[in-house]
Amino acid sequence: MKLLVLGSEAACGTSSTNGSNFSSSTAVRVHNSGSTARLVSVETSGASLIGTFTLGAGATEIISKDPTDEVFAAHAEVLGVGVGIIG
Repeated sequence: MKLLVLGSEAACGTSSTNGSNFSSSTAVRVHNSGSTARLVSVETSGASLIGTFTLGAGATEIISKDPTDEVFAAHAEVLGVGVGIIG
């Protein structure tokens, strides 16, 4: 899988009021740069929780979401960037 990077990687917000839609991206690459597993949450722009998952230490995942949905994590060690998926 190839990724088209759509912005600059940044620390995820750490609460519902500090989530990001990563410039309205429909796919977000998240990476846990820390040595502890961290909870990652996705919510609507109206702050309704869609779901959560645990991102292991050093792990990377791609989140598929609606453009207005926001992502936040339990710690700023979780970094995110909007991406496009090629192929």
